[in-house]
Amino acid sequence: MNRATWRIKLGFGLAAATAFVLLANLMVFGTPKETTFWVMHSLAMMPIEILVVTLILNQLLEGRARQEMLHKLNMVIGAFFSEVGSDLLRRITAFDADVEVRENFFVKDDWDDNSFAKAKAVAAAYDYTVDAARGDLAGLRDFLVSKRDFLLRLLENPNLLEHASFTDALWAVFHVAEELENRSNLSNLSAADLAHLSYDLKRAYAALAIEWLDYIRHLKLTYPYLYSLAVRLNPLDPNARAEM
Repeated sequence: MNRATWRIKLGFGLAAATAFVLLANLMVFGTPKETTFWVMHSLAMMPIEILVVTLILNQLLEGRARQEMLHKLNMVIGAFFSEVGSDLLRRITAFDADVEVRENFFVKDDWDDNSFAKAKAVAAAYDYTVDAARGDLAGLRDFLVSKRDFLLRLLENPNLLEHASFTDALWAVFHVAEELENRSNLSNLSAADLAHLSYDLKRAYAALAIEWLDYIRHLKLTYPYLYSLAVRLNPLDPNARAEM
């Protein structure tokens, strides 16, 4: 209500200012024909001015604002992988028996956009062979519980609404944490429980792998020095290490 009132007052103020300037022009110069001509000329040009301001300049400003928002969002995603995501991927890969297919995700320093596109296509089509009985479920549960506050703060970030796939990945991770936390004995699970957990891990694994590839590509374009370290610490590579 206050915002609408402010706009109405501004509109009346601008209209009054225009009327005052026109009246002053008539009183000082006494040229009603010329004044009328320039008023009509300004009115005739107004649609073009509206076109330029609302459609062109506004689009440019919105595009710039969106780029700034995406940059901030990538910083949030970077914080996620530094704090949780990379370690989580390493832990989940312990449940994946198919090491050979993961070689498609072994990012190299010289990868270009085409290389990332191929890897992302493989990641999207890959049938992740996750078996909940292979890895340390209790260790994974404890890790996720220890990171709960950090993950909750990420979900409170309004910028995440602009990145649906990353938000979906976060929810998949939260679901895995809840499934593990609500089972009292992870060392003696039924076949049905193991199958259910395998599917939940598979969903989180697939989502995180794709988000990691997108994040690494962003680093290559904007922060090459961070890209180099991220490639050497590839969480999908069991032999990854920081040393060159």
